[in-house]
Amino acid sequence: MVERNSGILLHITSLPGPEGIGTLGKEAFRFVDFMEQTGQKLWQILPLGPVGYGSSPYQCYSAFAGNPLLIDLDLVSECGLLSKKNLENRPRFSSKQVDFQKVEEWKYPLFKQAFENFQSKKNEALEVEYHHFLKEHTWWLYDYALFMSARNHFNNLHWSDWEHDLKFRKKKTLQKYSELLSVEIEFRKFKQFLFFKQWFGLKDYARSKKVQIFGDMPLYVSGDSVDVWTNTDIFMLDETFKPTHVGGVPPDYFSETGQLWGNPLFDWGRLEEREFDWWLARLHFYLNLFDNVRIDHFRGLESFWSVPADENTAINGEWLPAKGYQLLKKFKEQVDYLPLIAEDLGVITPEVEQLRNDFRLPGMKVLQFGFSSDAKNQHLPHNYRPRFVAYTGTHDNDTTLGWLHSLKGEERKLVRRYLGRPGKRALKKGIEWIWASAAQSAVMPMQDLLGLGTHARLNTPGVANGNWKWRFSWRQLRVKHKTFLAEITRKYNR
Repeated sequence: MVERNSGILLHITSLPGPEGIGTLGKEAFRFVDFMEQTGQKLWQILPLGPVGYGSSPYQCYSAFAGNPLLIDLDLVSECGLLSKKNLENRPRFSSKQVDFQKVEEWKYPLFKQAFENFQSKKNEALEVEYHHFLKEHTWWLYDYALFMSARNHFNNLHWSDWEHDLKFRKKKTLQKYSELLSVEIEFRKFKQFLFFKQWFGLKDYARSKKVQIFGDMPLYVSGDSVDVWTNTDIFMLDETFKPTHVGGVPPDYFSETGQLWGNPLFDWGRLEEREFDWWLARLHFYLNLFDNVRIDHFRGLESFWSVPADENTAINGEWLPAKGYQLLKKFKEQVDYLPLIAEDLGVITPEVEQLRNDFRLPGMKVLQFGFSSDAKNQHLPHNYRPRFVAYTGTHDNDTTLGWLHSLKGEERKLVRRYLGRPGKRALKKGIEWIWASAAQSAVMPMQDLLGLGTHARLNTPGVANGNWKWRFSWRQLRVKHKTFLAEITRKYNR
């Protein structure tokens, strides 16, 4: 990303549409058209994996699989796998929030119907496409399909509580369950086929409109994931495969007790012995999915906050060294150019900055973090340097209008000095500051373009429930919003 550019942060789930959740269908294509019309070159999204507890895209059952709920059923119908009659009894969904359980309960039988139609109707072109997909993705897909089928078989128990020989992946037991669950396994593969068929259709369309898709890669994976089940040696686990230590961050801007994520930590020594094979596969996979990739919690590649698994908060942890330099060096030898962005927010040391700079990776700056001190604060736009991606806020922040309205004390005084009285005018001024800055890329959440308050917040770190639900509707996007975005993009050479 050498030229100055700008874009919008909006997760797929937040798109409008009649399926109760944003999908990879026509509304996503329409959003790409909106991006092109307003001169935007970056569409930033969140992780696309199948979500687990709390519906968080940062807690997925696989680092490689896609979330079936994002599959668009109208596109499935266009493939001849569902009839219009199948889609007639669509429930009434909220256009403002995702009800993940209700969406799943409606979509699951329709996926089953599409699978049965695929098996019985014998669409030769689609079958060729399917077998090509299987050939290309079997290296991760088979284990994922078996894992999800086994979870279903064991009533969604964590895999570390499964039957002993399956938990330990004994060859005969794997074969036994492969046969026992063969239909379910094939169904899971089929859903992944539909997901990736639709995803790459959307990506190709975005590319044709000169819109780059900016993906997001969580540093850690969920403990209840196929990745941990199939690679127990690269994580800090005890002899029963329970984590000995888990990830998080110490007390920070978001929480005075820190953030305790609960993810198992990597055994970086073992990863190095394996020549970082799992990590390299993951990086290659993501750079095939997206044009650019943000590495969430980048500082964990330099050193990571290790918390004993029996702690209730993240306060009592310690920083331990990682081997991110060795990993990125090996990856750079394979791909030469690294279209990666370092999420370098929070407690950042000179060593983390050095790691980012050694590989010439852009970092992140966030307007909302700019008013905790004086004019030298590195999150104030006049201090930005070119090799950064600048944001009004991220998916973890309140909306910028909500943040402005919540300000108190010295922070409110500083904001008033820079942006004026906290409100919609200050929001527009802040956005324009970001666009005018020296940062190579400027990005704002869709909520900020629409001028929405705290009710539209997507995620509150440290709060387990009620997140990731917000959706926008096209009627909220008015001519004045499009005009403003197009004007500042032209004005500041984005």
